[in-house]
Amino acid sequence: MSLARLRRRFQKLLEAVVLVLMSALAVLVVAGVVFRKAGASLVWYDEVASILLVWLTYYGASLAALDRSHIGFPRLLASTRGRLRSCLIVLGEAVAITFFATVAWAGWLVFRVLDGTYLVSLPWLPQQLTQSVIPVGAVLFIAAELLGLLDEPAEASDPPPGEVRPS
Repeated sequence: MSLARLRRRFQKLLEAVVLVLMSALAVLVVAGVVFRKAGASLVWYDEVASILLVWLTYYGASLAALDRSHIGFPRLLASTRGRLRSCLIVLGEAVAITFFATVAWAGWLVFRVLDGTYLVSLPWLPQQLTQSVIPVGAVLFIAAELLGLLDEPAEASDPPPGEVRPS
């Protein structure tokens, strides 16, 4: 399988996960409001809504990284050419990957510490499951960063996005 094809499949997977999480969170918020207005608040609503929001943030960030639309300095990169541009790309990737590798490692440590603990409002749901998003999301972000490199112009002399080269 080619890298471009792998990237497309990875993107479709992340899009599906983000769509499911957004839909679940929207349904949960509406249900929470309806139940609260009816005088029968859901005891687990706040905890589960917070967890869904965190999951949506991690998976959404991975999707943004794949499209190269996460926080960065696109104008700085677009204004550079040649070797400087290549160095900035490598430096940016190294910083992001190092950070998320650290997050994945710390998330794994948290995951192990939470063994045998459960949510307060839903005592049958393990905290390990809810917090697994930290290491998993970090690894997905790293994969997205690496696959997102496929979108970088092959030529460091390509014009910045939105700019047309004079004929």
